[in-house]
Amino acid sequence: MKLPTELVEKWDTGLIQNRVFWTAVAANVVAQLIKILLDYALNRRWDLRRLLDTGGMPSTHSATVSALAISVAFAEGWDSPLFAVAAIFALVVMYDATGIRRHAGQQAELLNQLVRELQDVLEKGFAPGPLKELLGHSYLEVLVGALLGALVAWASFRLF
Repeated sequence: MKLPTELVEKWDTGLIQNRVFWTAVAANVVAQLIKILLDYALNRRWDLRRLLDTGGMPSTHSATVSALAISVAFAEGWDSPLFAVAAIFALVVMYDATGIRRHAGQQAELLNQLVRELQDVLEKGFAPGPLKELLGHSYLEVLVGALLGALVAWASFRLF
């Protein structure tokens, strides 16, 4: 099946050249790479699984959505309706990262502790795998992620 010519042209001139999109992607990649480097600095081992992990410093979600919102502001104006949508979206994502997702991670941590204690009591009884504890972010992780996203957006629109 051959794609229509105008669809291919829109792809080439649309998404490929969409600075707002690629700035948000760049902020995401930079934040994930920083997580790997910080993990290495703290634990002296490379853990490439951190590329896909949630939680930790800095907040990749916050970096991505703040880069998106600020890029929209640079491209469309601070008074544009599109910036308002992107900014509200960013605030909701960052609120969620410090709220529900963080509390779910804290509950997973407590449940994992209970399972370990139960295993000690039962000595080699049923042992479910640990729950994922790094789900959300502290306020500092979200703030650093948001600042990182703003820096990437600024660099993308002011330096390049």
